[in-house]
Amino acid sequence: MGAPPKFTTLGCRLNAYETEAMKAMSEEAGLDNAVVVNTCAVTAEAVRKARQEIRRLRRDNPQARIIVTGCAAQTEPETFAAMGEVDKVIGNSEKMRPETWLGMAADFIGETEKVVVDDIMSVTETASHLIDGFGTRSRAYVQVQNGCDHRCTFCIIPYGRGNSRSVPAGVVVDQIKRLVEKGFNEVVLTGVDMTSWGTDLPLQPRLGDLVLRILKLVPDLPRLRISSIDSIEADDALMQAIATEPRLMPHLHLSLQHGDDLILKRMARRHLRDDAIAFCEEARRLRPDMTFGADIIAGFPTETEAHFDNSLKLVTDCDLTWLHVFPYSKREGTPAAKIPNQVNGNVIKERAARLREVGQRQVTQHLATQKGRVHQVLMENPNMGRTEQFAEVSFAIPQTEGAIVSAVITGTASGQLTA
Repeated sequence: MGAPPKFTTLGCRLNAYETEAMKAMSEEAGLDNAVVVNTCAVTAEAVRKARQEIRRLRRDNPQARIIVTGCAAQTEPETFAAMGEVDKVIGNSEKMRPETWLGMAADFIGETEKVVVDDIMSVTETASHLIDGFGTRSRAYVQVQNGCDHRCTFCIIPYGRGNSRSVPAGVVVDQIKRLVEKGFNEVVLTGVDMTSWGTDLPLQPRLGDLVLRILKLVPDLPRLRISSIDSIEADDALMQAIATEPRLMPHLHLSLQHGDDLILKRMARRHLRDDAIAFCEEARRLRPDMTFGADIIAGFPTETEAHFDNSLKLVTDCDLTWLHVFPYSKREGTPAAKIPNQVNGNVIKERAARLREVGQRQVTQHLATQKGRVHQVLMENPNMGRTEQFAEVSFAIPQTEGAIVSAVITGTASGQLTA
């Protein structure tokens, strides 16, 4: 028997989660001498990088069979099937089925098709029961939701992930209980559109109901995080959890995308600028130590300097700390790609750089306010951990990896807190 498959993961945390499941299934099936590339489709640049990575992997592994999967394989299988370096293309649903890996191990090329990609919109359940989570020794990630029912004009992801579907609360709670028994001190709930969790389940519970249930039924879990939410869909139970549950970490990553109402409408977002500001004010009123991250796109089609200025102002109006800035990338197959008045590429880069500059100032400002404060820091390695608000803390004296350490912040250095 040859070596077990090698895996390369591109894109989001959910992809990384699913790679762990694929590793387990492929090893169980006995697949060998293979390289699996789990692709991302969020931008045209992400697809370009996937093709580049595949070519590199072929050069480095001339005898291996290369399998391509993930969102880019789902949305444009023909692109990857046409590459001479690729032996097989499998879809996002197929990659989470044990029988897919058993079939490839038994007869990789012979009688099997090169492309196995079904209609993702027909998928009605998640496959998160396959694994308990993954991460460092300190933090585990648990998939609670997949897919998205919304159709933002810039986004291809629903066509790669399918419609929204939820993992039942009981399954999630059981997973987290097992993770706590294994010694994990923090669990992060992850998904594509987290705030749609429950809409496809009996009685249609909401994300806040899930959070409260986890914290009630897993009392030994020290810390719970939510990976990313659409703030306009935050429910009353989630706001209650923010206000009353200290084990829910005071850090939320928000899918905001822009700060101008006209651009938000052209994006087909479901909130306006004032909604974002009101949410941040309310969350911080309920939890004064709350920090926010956010996704913001620079250079969406028709964006003027005045529109962009509203995004810049939103960073301070919402007091955002951790920005994920995306230069707009024209994505074929999305409505935004057909909008006239696409912004010049150099202008997009310049605006993205300005957003990042403002974001960096926000980080510096946040870190400066932490000196002298006591934080409970989850150690990711012996010399670095993260506060409740997800700021990095550097320790001069090594600590126990995975432990939660009470630390007095002494200052800042190289974009980190020191303790």
